[in-house]
Parts: sequence; C-alpha cells; structure tokens
Amino acid sequence: MEFVRPVQRSLRAAAALGAVALLVTACALGPAGDPSGGGTPTPSGAGHGGHDSSFDPPVPAPLRDGERFVNLTMPQPYTPAAPNGGTDEYRCFLVDPGLTNPAYLTGSQFLPQNVDLVHHAIFFRIAPAEATAARALDDRTPGEGWTCFGNSGIGRDAAWIAHWAPGANETLLAPNLGYQMTPGSQLVMQVHYNLLGAPPGAVGSDRSGIRLRLTDGGADFVPLHTTLLPAPVELPCTAEESGPLCDRTAAVADVAHRFGAEAEEAVGELNQYCNGGRAPTAGTTQHCDHQVTEKSTLYALAGHMHLLGRSIKVELNPGTTKARTLLDIPAYDFDAQAMHPLSAPVTVEPGDSYRVTCTHDAGLRRQLPALQPLPPRYVVWGEGTSDEMCLGLIVQSHPA
Repeated sequence: MEFVRPVQRSLRAAAALGAVALLVTACALGPAGDPSGGGTPTPSGAGHGGHDSSFDPPVPAPLRDGERFVNLTMPQPYTPAAPNGGTDEYRCFLVDPGLTNPAYLTGSQFLPQNVDLVHHAIFFRIAPAEATAARALDDRTPGEGWTCFGNSGIGRDAAWIAHWAPGANETLLAPNLGYQMTPGSQLVMQVHYNLLGAPPGAVGSDRSGIRLRLTDGGADFVPLHTTLLPAPVELPCTAEESGPLCDRTAAVADVAHRFGAEAEEAVGELNQYCNGGRAPTAGTTQHCDHQVTEKSTLYALAGHMHLLGRSIKVELNPGTTKARTLLDIPAYDFDAQAMHPLSAPVTVEPGDSYRVTCTHDAGLRRQLPALQPLPPRYVVWGEGTSDEMCLGLIVQSHPA
C-alpha cells in the first residue's frame, strides 16, 4: 500500500486484530464467505477495559504434513508501566525462532499469560541484519524489551506476520499459503498493555508467548503480505459532555504527549491522505479511499476499532459497476476480532480502490466502566485503549 511513510510506521503496530490469513481456525468466524461479523449491537468491551480476564487457549489443530511447532516466550516476566500519565504501554520483546533454513509460517497461536493486561499483540519479522540493532536496543533499555509505540522500533519495514486480539485463537492458513521466514530472521513481539482500571502497584507481570506452525514449504507455496487500510477518527464529545479535551487541538496535543510526536503526525497525515488536507469534519462516521497500486489476490479481511466502535465496512470499487462489499461488521464487538475469510480469493488490479468506513459512538463512554472515570474528549486516531482507530486489514499475495 502506498502511504505516507510516518503514518505507515505508526499504523503498522497500532492495530490489533484477530489472527492472520485465510483461516481454518478455532476462532469465532462468520459463515464462510459471509462478510458480516454477525453478533448483536452491544457495547464493545462491555464490563471491562477491552479484554476478558479469562482465557483458556484451545488445543491447536493437528500438525499437517511437513509442519512443526516452535514455542516462543518472552525472555523474562515484564511488569508494564504506562508512560506520560497514560494508561497504555506498548512493549517490544525480541524472540528467536532459531531458523537455520528457509521456512514458511503457516499458523500461529498467541498465548497471553496475563489477559487482565494484554490488549493485543503483533509479531514483526526482522531480517538477520536488523537483529544486531534489536539486541543493542534491548541491552541499553532498562528492564525487558523496549518501548515501541507505533511500530517495532527496529527499521522501517519490519513485516507484520501474526497478531492476536480478543476473540481470536489459533490461526491456521490454508494449504500452500504462508509468510516467508529466512534463516536467521528474528521476531519482535509487540504487546499492548492496557492498564485502564488497574490500581497503582497492583498491575502484575506478564510473560506471554506464541506457538508458531512452521514448514519448509515448496515451490508451490504462495507468500503472503498484510496490508493496512486506515481511516481518520474525528469523534466529538456528545452534547451532554464538556471539558478541556473536548477541544480537538487539546485532544491531539494530549495524544502527542502520551505517545510521542509520531502519534500527532499520524493524525495530520491521515487527514491529508484521506481528506486531501481539508479541515477535518467532526462526526460519528468517517471513511477513506485507498487506491490499488499492484495486482493482488485477497484471501481474508478484518476490521479493528476500540471500545467506542459501532460498525466497520470495507468495500471494493464503491459507486461503480464493479462495486462489492468485502467485509461488513454492522455490530462491532471488541471481544470478537477474528479474521473473515473470503468464500473465494478476489483479484484486484491497479485502478481499483478500497473504501474503509467506520462509525463510532462517544455515548458508549457512559456505559463502559473502564471509560467512565476518564474526562470526556474529542477522539482522534490514537494508540491507547481510550483513543480510537478505524482500520481494515487485508491478507493478500502478489504475483511472483
């Protein structure tokens, strides 16, 4: 996806979605080929801070011919501490799959050890040459890992190859699909810790891990890529709310204070990219069009918002004779963020376009215990659980 580079860096790691790829999984999916997420219109994350305190990972599917499991865990337990007065920390940990030969990642199952804290996790593949820089960053950062709001913290082009969020369990890719893993490549495990509602001094530690499903592959394997389709969030306070952060300028400055200058850049550049730089229009529904720049085959999609999300849709070529809906979740549920496989792969060409549309509801703040203590705010794109996102995700392949 052609996109402004700083925004691309920030968006790579900011979203959390349920499992990657064309799925045959234990996840809660809509009917095969049904772009609807189903469900009922209940508030996302109702009753907690966006995650469930109970998680019992299911038994993984049996290994298929040529596959093997590799289990990886954070080197040591980590106790998160949100910086800059916020309630979120993004922490990255270097983990080594021990690859001495080329391989394909054909499935994964994230194993969150402390689900009271873990909001989501994303795994980035980094090349062997970048591993030295990652180790150096880890060594000079106090405690396990390093802070990594916005991306892996290592290089600009770390590839997103796996992730987890509430509602997603094991990922199992269809036969002959996988993410390429070169010998010596490493994984950066980014964990978003959400500390909303956690009493000071009672946070606890976490030592999460992942079970990789690897195979040596073959000439018939199709390498996969993950593409992100973001849209702005410009959600004003409700008519019943007031306060300093109901001013957009103050709200953007607050996001920058909590997550750094790149977070503020992402807000501005999303508006530039999606709205042509026109003054943002506040409202509950926003969208963004993304032009297709190379021929691709699509296999599965997902949508991601936070606790104020109501609905999300991804369309192909809207308003034309070739229009079709790729994903439609009319009743978004933060705790049901599984991927949705297409009933058959879809081919897109240069000249086609995607549109992602999200609706948010600031009134949900009054219904969610985790958000009720926080001051009202004008909500823009931000990496915290109390901020918001609008993100479509596509798993696809490109011609050889």
